[in-house]
Amino acid sequence: MAERLLEIENLRVEYHTDDGVVTAVDNLKLHLNKGQTLGLVGETGAGKTTTALSIMRLVPAPPGRIVSGTVRFRDEDLLKKRIDDIKKIRGNKISMIFQDPMTSLNPVLTIGFQIEEAVMLHQGLDRKAARRRAAEMLRLVGIPAEREGDYPHEFSGGMRQRVGIAMALSCNPELLIADEPTTALDVTIQAQVLELMKRLREQFSTSMLLITHDLGVVAEVCDHVAIMYAGTIVEYADVTTLFTNPRHPYTRGLFGSIPSLDEEVTRLKPITGLMPDPTALPSGCRFHPRCPMAGEICSSRIPQVTELDNDHSVHCMIYEGLVPGYEE
Repeated sequence: MAERLLEIENLRVEYHTDDGVVTAVDNLKLHLNKGQTLGLVGETGAGKTTTALSIMRLVPAPPGRIVSGTVRFRDEDLLKKRIDDIKKIRGNKISMIFQDPMTSLNPVLTIGFQIEEAVMLHQGLDRKAARRRAAEMLRLVGIPAEREGDYPHEFSGGMRQRVGIAMALSCNPELLIADEPTTALDVTIQAQVLELMKRLREQFSTSMLLITHDLGVVAEVCDHVAIMYAGTIVEYADVTTLFTNPRHPYTRGLFGSIPSLDEEVTRLKPITGLMPDPTALPSGCRFHPRCPMAGEICSSRIPQVTELDNDHSVHCMIYEGLVPGYEE
């Protein structure tokens, strides 16, 4: 049996704004085993980043509030811990790579100092040992150690992301959360950063939660995939099963929006409509206003989880036998 590292149960996160209550995450259930990479996939606004911030206890309050649920890391509920204890875990046992490295790097401090600071705080090293560790981490991500005295603005976007990876891995965390780490990079640099992350993950035996909307990145990096829609998980499976046998209509819609080298088509098949307004979520199944398979019951009843074979689960009326399914 694989060792369970992270387990989220019934997580609900709200943002209280002037326009109303935004339900960013609702009844979310998720798990990640030690040594594996889990891809969290969904459109913009699905609640992926809020999920990551909840794990790190970084949801901005106000306006954000974790209403209910548990986030268990090594059988300890992070939501019940004092903030002083969370600070000892954050950046040490659990680290995060942000989408835009310029928002996570201090522009007035050298990159070397910023890596050293984390190592000194969490590992108890003196300045000299921390400097050696910073130089080692920079070399590991392909940056000459001589550049540790440079500032973030002196690096390109891809190089800044490498610095962010070096900083996140400097304390050898057990869990690395990567929030769309390649979105702002061009395709060539994306491939380099993904390969670097895969290599370092194996070298440091780090588990990873990869947040993305790019299924190509998922195929390249992940072991398991959780498909997220309007704040909740609609399908979970290992990467091979999901790519060869997607079951939820939303997952099928995502794959239908991707060009295929095996088929000649004049137009792609995008998912109709838009993500629902989080201040006024639809009743019943959140996806039913856009779903080509929706039945009358879908608008009034929340689908339950259906366990399929091979650790594959889906939230859909089709697999509860309440709505006609696909003709395979």
